[in-house]
Amino acid sequence: EKFKTLKNEGNDFVKKGEYEEAVNKYSECMKLNTEECTIYTNRALCYLKLYKYEEAKQDCDHVLQIEDSNIKAFYRRALAYKGLQVRKKSMAGI
Repeated sequence: EKFKTLKNEGNDFVKKGEYEEAVNKYSECMKLNTEECTIYTNRALCYLKLYKYEEAKQDCDHVLQIEDSNIKAFYRRALAYKGLQVRKKSMAGI
């Protein structure tokens, strides 16, 4: 029950564009249940919005270890990789 409440609060923060707060709620959810894939894909979305590509990739990797056909995880991991590539290029001064 507490898990569901935290997840809904996280979702509400996402709708408002308050991604840092959403990350905190989803992270709290993970303490209660580490097997719930949607929490990881939701948090990955927040990390992408915050340009934290490495963290987003890690969350997606975790989901794909549990559920190897999770489309959201594949998609968001691809976005994370893309973000990491762009960042690498801009750091290299290209």
